[in-house]
Amino acid sequence: MAGVKMAGTEMCVRSCRELWTILLGRSALREPAQIEAELDRHWERLLQGLCYYKAPSSSSADKLKGDKDVAQPLKDFGLRISKLLALDQQQSVQILQCYLQEDYRGTRNNLKVVLQDERQSQALLLKIADYYYEERVCHLQCVLLLLTYFQDERHPYKTEYWNCVNKLEKDLVHNYQKQFETLFKAEAPTWETHGNLMTERQVSRWFTQCLREQSLLLEILFLYYAYFEMGPGDLLSFTKMFKEQGFGLRQTNRHLVDKSMDALVDRIGYFSSLILVEGMDIDFLHKCALEDRTEQHQFSNTADISKEMDQMLLTFGDIPHHGPVLLAWVLLRHTLNPDESSPVIRRIGNTCLLLGVFEHLTAMLQGLGGSGSNCTASTARMCIYGLLSFVITSFEEETLGSQQHLINVACEVLSAPSLAELFWETKPSMGLGMILDSAVGMFPHKTGPLLQLLTSLLSDKSTAKKVYTFLDKMSFYTEVHKTKPSDIISREDETLWRRQAPKLIYPLGLGQTNLRMPQGVLGQVVVGEQGYLVRWDYSYSAWTLFTCEIEMLLHVVSTADVIVHCERVKPILDLVHQMISTDWTVSDCLLPLTSRIYMLLQRLTSVINPPVPVIASCVNCLIVLAARMPGKVWSSLHHTGLLPFASSPLTNMVQSISAEGMKAGNYGNLLVLIEQPRGEYAVTMAFLRLITTLVKGQLGSTQNRGLIPCVLLVLKEMLPTYHKWRYNAYGVRERIGCLILELVHAILNLSPDGGATDSTPTLQSLCIYSLANTESGQAVVNIMGVGVDTIDLVLAAQPNSGGSEGPGQILIQTVKLAFSVTNNVIRLKPQSEGVSPLEQALTQHGGHGSNLIAVLAKYIYHKHDPALPRLAIQLLKRLATVAPMSVYACLGSDAAAIRDAFLTRLQSKTEDMRIKVMILEFLTVAVETQPGLIELFLNLEVRESTEGSKEFLLGEWSCLQVVLDLIDSRQQGKYWCPPLLHRAALAFLHALWQDRRDSAISVLRTKEKFWEHLTAPLFGNLPSPSDSTEPCVLETCAFIMKIIGLEIYYVVSGSLEPSLKEALQRFSSGRRYEYWSQYVKSLVVHVTEAEDEAVRFFSETQMVISAWRTLLILSTSHSDVMQLKEDSVRLKLFMDVLDGTKAALLVSMSLPCLRLGSMMATLLLILLKQWRSVVATAPDTLAPLSLILESVLQADQQPMEKTLAKVFSALISALQIQGFNGGEISQLPQLLECVCETVQDEALALIDSTRHITQAGDVLEDMDSMETDTVRSVQKDQRDGVCVLALHLAKELCRADQDGEHWVVVMRKVPVLHSVLTALELSLRSKQNLYFTEAALHLLLTLAHTPQGAAAVAGAGVIQSICLPLLGVYEMPSNGASQGFSRRSQDCPCWPGVYRLSMSLMESLLKTLRYNFINEALDFIGVHQERILQCLNAVRTVQSLACLDEADHTVGFLLQLSNFSKEWQFHLPQLLRDIQINLCYLCQTCTYLLHSKKMLHHYLQAKNGDALPPGSRAQTTPHTPSTAAGGAAGAGGEREEAEQKALLAVQCSLLKILSKTLAALQRFTPDCCQILLDQCMDLAEYRTLFVLSFNTPAFDSDVAPSFGTLLASINVALSMLGEVEKKEPVSLSAVSLGSSEETQALKSLLVFTMENCFYVLISQAVRCLKDPSIAPRDKQRLKQELSSELSTLLSTLSRHFRRGSPSSPAGGLLASPQTKPTTSGNKSSQEGQEPFIQLVQAFVRHVQR
Repeated sequence: MAGVKMAGTEMCVRSCRELWTILLGRSALREPAQIEAELDRHWERLLQGLCYYKAPSSSSADKLKGDKDVAQPLKDFGLRISKLLALDQQQSVQILQCYLQEDYRGTRNNLKVVLQDERQSQALLLKIADYYYEERVCHLQCVLLLLTYFQDERHPYKTEYWNCVNKLEKDLVHNYQKQFETLFKAEAPTWETHGNLMTERQVSRWFTQCLREQSLLLEILFLYYAYFEMGPGDLLSFTKMFKEQGFGLRQTNRHLVDKSMDALVDRIGYFSSLILVEGMDIDFLHKCALEDRTEQHQFSNTADISKEMDQMLLTFGDIPHHGPVLLAWVLLRHTLNPDESSPVIRRIGNTCLLLGVFEHLTAMLQGLGGSGSNCTASTARMCIYGLLSFVITSFEEETLGSQQHLINVACEVLSAPSLAELFWETKPSMGLGMILDSAVGMFPHKTGPLLQLLTSLLSDKSTAKKVYTFLDKMSFYTEVHKTKPSDIISREDETLWRRQAPKLIYPLGLGQTNLRMPQGVLGQVVVGEQGYLVRWDYSYSAWTLFTCEIEMLLHVVSTADVIVHCERVKPILDLVHQMISTDWTVSDCLLPLTSRIYMLLQRLTSVINPPVPVIASCVNCLIVLAARMPGKVWSSLHHTGLLPFASSPLTNMVQSISAEGMKAGNYGNLLVLIEQPRGEYAVTMAFLRLITTLVKGQLGSTQNRGLIPCVLLVLKEMLPTYHKWRYNAYGVRERIGCLILELVHAILNLSPDGGATDSTPTLQSLCIYSLANTESGQAVVNIMGVGVDTIDLVLAAQPNSGGSEGPGQILIQTVKLAFSVTNNVIRLKPQSEGVSPLEQALTQHGGHGSNLIAVLAKYIYHKHDPALPRLAIQLLKRLATVAPMSVYACLGSDAAAIRDAFLTRLQSKTEDMRIKVMILEFLTVAVETQPGLIELFLNLEVRESTEGSKEFLLGEWSCLQVVLDLIDSRQQGKYWCPPLLHRAALAFLHALWQDRRDSAISVLRTKEKFWEHLTAPLFGNLPSPSDSTEPCVLETCAFIMKIIGLEIYYVVSGSLEPSLKEALQRFSSGRRYEYWSQYVKSLVVHVTEAEDEAVRFFSETQMVISAWRTLLILSTSHSDVMQLKEDSVRLKLFMDVLDGTKAALLVSMSLPCLRLGSMMATLLLILLKQWRSVVATAPDTLAPLSLILESVLQADQQPMEKTLAKVFSALISALQIQGFNGGEISQLPQLLECVCETVQDEALALIDSTRHITQAGDVLEDMDSMETDTVRSVQKDQRDGVCVLALHLAKELCRADQDGEHWVVVMRKVPVLHSVLTALELSLRSKQNLYFTEAALHLLLTLAHTPQGAAAVAGAGVIQSICLPLLGVYEMPSNGASQGFSRRSQDCPCWPGVYRLSMSLMESLLKTLRYNFINEALDFIGVHQERILQCLNAVRTVQSLACLDEADHTVGFLLQLSNFSKEWQFHLPQLLRDIQINLCYLCQTCTYLLHSKKMLHHYLQAKNGDALPPGSRAQTTPHTPSTAAGGAAGAGGEREEAEQKALLAVQCSLLKILSKTLAALQRFTPDCCQILLDQCMDLAEYRTLFVLSFNTPAFDSDVAPSFGTLLASINVALSMLGEVEKKEPVSLSAVSLGSSEETQALKSLLVFTMENCFYVLISQAVRCLKDPSIAPRDKQRLKQELSSELSTLLSTLSRHFRRGSPSSPAGGLLASPQTKPTTSGNKSSQEGQEPFIQLVQAFVRHVQR
């Protein structure tokens, strides 16, 4: 079956339906040149007409047999088609191919099965027969379309049509006439001739088609002869032909005519008579007669033909269609040969009148349809207008029968466009003017005829003015008197009367509008059957008379006269309606009439048997008024009782929906009691139009609420049941359904009412609720469920298939409205509500194909109106997004066939572009929400490759193939791929990438030239943003950027496709980065400058900027792949981003600008952080950023919070990178002031927020933790919050302002410290706002480094804010164990971190302020002594970095405080002693841990790797793929490396703690010089810190620190120093200490530790030696031990220093008498240069003495 060709390519032969769609302008081919090309290609086919379809022949069968391109099964089936349709074999195959392309509803795969299965193939044959019949009809409709518009100047393709008609002109009539004859003479097919499928039903279908084609052929001939002259011979031949055929009634197969074909038979008759009338050229005859040159008419010299025609027409008279022909012939003969043919004329004329010619003309024109957009109908009216005008001019009106029939036909004729204007231009004594004259003669005795005629004469403003003036200046008043009145003087012959006294014409009350006929008026009298007909010579305004008539009706409304008066008033109302519809400016003059309509409605609707036609006319008038002044109409109408109303106020939705307390009003009663039983719904249709007009009038919310009862009546009582009502006329039901949905549609399209409260329902919310939850929604579902087949049937049954007003069109419009309404209900329905009954009805799985989703999808098969499938797909798209179901499952077995239909329309080059876009949008949504459906459309085939991996290939029915064609850069700009479609294709591709559809992506990315075609638009130059560019082009580029971004992000750089890499290389080398950067900047600038205009495509602009932002952010981490390495380019891009941000945030404060500003600020911030080296070389960024900050601070705070945070972050980064370069210090004060004001405002807001939460927290203590979380969401404390960032920025600014001159001034002006400390105290107390607390402490810490800053911080009461509240931050464990110490990493914010910062702050303040802060420092240590002591102890048990960090901070603080040991001793003697002891123990612990590395390693491992630095644990899996063994080895190696790093970090921490501990202990031991030299020193002042023992340090707390501890410390430091210098592989520095600076620092630290250790050792040793309480034996032992130990250490030290070890950072502080700074640099003298070595040597000598 591989040979079966279907929709893979465009058809070589264009089907007639497709040609018709193209000529209508409904396809993708819309340019005149394209239309001309199509006509040039097909004009010969059009000329051939139905002869194009040939009969079967053996030669054709042979050719088909030899055709290699057609598969055998199709050939075989083509022969069966040929037999059934009696059609040429090759054309049969063509028809089959076109059918498979356009209308086949199965899949390609099941076609083989269908062709082999007898039953299925028979069904297919019958469908193809229908398709063939439609093709023939479309063929003729193409010609009809050309003839309709080839002379219409307003038509876009007029020239092209004209050229084609010129080609067709000569032979068209001859061909089509022959075809018509062939058709009406054709024998009906039988099963013997056409096969056994030609059943009775098929014969009937064939005959309907035959009649339809005859009707169309005649319609084409009629339109042709409307423009081209018919010769006398042609007229004769047509007359003979029509006579033979009986004007359609004597068909060869008339036995097959049934009732459903009557309309077609009538049309054949109408066109037959119209062709003959048009052929006699009455218009030209009339013109010749007026100008007295009748001999110029073509029939003036054709006596033979005239005679033959006479003879033939004398036999006419048995068919109504003969009437117009006879009338026209009588006129022709009477004008050209009045003498010789008078008896014939008389006979034919009588026959004509007996046939009721004028009634027939009225029926004919009505049967041909309204003349609005129907060219045939208006042409027929033009033809009859000429006939009628001449008839009335030529013959006495009395001889033509009833005046009413003449008026009826005149009104019907005048409805054609431009005829009313023509009428007013002709003389009143000629043509139809004479009918008007005679109607005026009977006015106002008979108002109907005149008003009917004048109503039809209203077509535009000029005619409206004429009608108004005509009626305003009436000069005769006609009335009938049965007897002669008493107040009259008359002539003897009773032909003239004269009025003796003035008379009020209407018996109305005083003061009311009336007409007064003055005394002495003359009247001409005619005595007739009714009595005296008097025509008074009296001038008056008919408008006043109309007012009186309405007043009279109001008077007699309850009497028997009401019916008569209604008949007089209805034409008045119809005229008023037509008048104000045509020219609104007249409405003021008609106010006396229009203002009485409300009273009329009130009175007429409340009587027992209301006059429905008059009520309908009243409501129609109000519709026109409501369109202009809805408020006034509503307020007046409200009091008439006509409309439904609520007797009690509406409070909630449930009450409203139940219609509780609502009354149906007079209209409701009228509907139920009168209209429904009668089956006529004039008032209902008017009522629906009126309510729709009022809704569209955008009334206020109060009036809209007043409309709720009316709308509820429609939703509850009409929409669910209207299809069950009784109807007298066909098509009314569809029209009512359409009107109801138009009303609902208008309500759903109202802009949301801002003033509405939640409880009171609005018109829109009520409508949404009702449709979503009640049976009215089910009614809408039923309308959508009509299905494509029903619509096709209704369209096929229409006699005039090309019309725009048939029942088929109304049905299509109704279904389209149902789609739109459902889509809007689902869109607008509150999200909080669950799945509504409407959604359930839409998505439930029904059996036997009754599933609504499947019905919706099948609208893709509809071809007549492109909007219908488009709206159906739009609704499917909505359902695919919101409904919890699988569309694929709903489609069932039809899924593949529907997929094929979707793709066929998507592939077609002539298909309407909007359908294609909608299909792609549907698929784009389906990528995310409908996995099954998208797999069906992707149609990927799996192929196992040789390596065993899967490979995906494009299936034959894959949507990707179409999408690839659409993005092909060679297709761009062609008519079948407009920009919108290109954008939709890229949106679909982007959805695939975003949803990570790897199978589809893998196929796409390896397609040849895929990346080249995809990226092509990025290499083109766009017009500048100020030129109104097509916004979809921006979206196109945005999608491309996003796809590239996703590809780069997800694919390892080495695996990227070479073509993509090449495209990126071209992008870089072609300077496209600079181009796009500049373009994006200009876009932002354009939005800020041209706000109103730019808002139109704001979303597209936003999209491009977002995509460009993504690309740049990616380039910071993937610069190699993206070829963005040049610093100069990066600098340009960075400056463009900065300028763009500045443009968006400085100029305007409109929402769009702020949004763009926020996006640009994010990008700016990321680039600042990532491109530090580039930013460092950039021009000053602080100035523009400061301006931006000031601007943003002035804007409305709420939407700007995130943007403000980004600006603060950017400033922090810029400061860190660029700093204040010399001259730019001028911005500092201003910037600092801005920041401080922000900090103060934010701190105050935080205080309020925290207090509120704390109070709320007290109340909510018992509640569930989830609820307290929701309360806490009020707080503003976030790591990237404005407050925290502002504090950090303030810190950076204070750091930049080193001497503090600026910030001192600012802080005097803005009391920021006080606010920050208050907020800090509150936060610490409530243990909230962690990020704020940290940031505030960092700021205070920075200030504390300078004397001014420290004084300000201390003066602001820092100790009061921090000291006591800090107690709540750490929880002291009850058992004194070390559980209080976190094992968390010390980097992430935590409360212990806050405590550590507070400790650092105290240290810094004490260091800077010294004695000025000592009391506060002692207060602090006193309050927190427990924690401090515990922390010093904890190092032994917890070696986490956080714990060591706290110990480091604590010892640092103690080191500063140790400078004031005397004050400490005085205030807190016991604490001092405890601290000294704990410091000694700490010294022992650190020494032990540093000494036994293995033990430390073991401890760290036992703690489960808690000490690993953050990030090292996550990276244990290797990045690069390798074998399993290699992977395991790699993982082990990495683990080891991570542990080694952790060990190093802990060792460094311990060393720092040790060095500071020894430095502090140095302050608690006697001064070396003093104790060595001063004999009378008071030893009691200094306690003994170390016991007299030389054991190595132990880990046990029971072992007291001893001299051995100190010696061990020195040894540890020495060995570490040696390791650092040797750089042994598995030593401390195995994991590379980073840089030489770090190594140098470590060496200095080790030397510093040794210095302090020696110092403490010597001092303590001398103290012991001088202590009288120590036994001499112990002193001797001390001397010996120290002498030997120190000598060994000294020799080792000397070796180190000879190698060039660093000097101690505290070298200058040691008070050694031997310290002599010397300048000589030779190695031999280096020993003498290290003061502490000299000190030790001196001490050794002292001991050895």
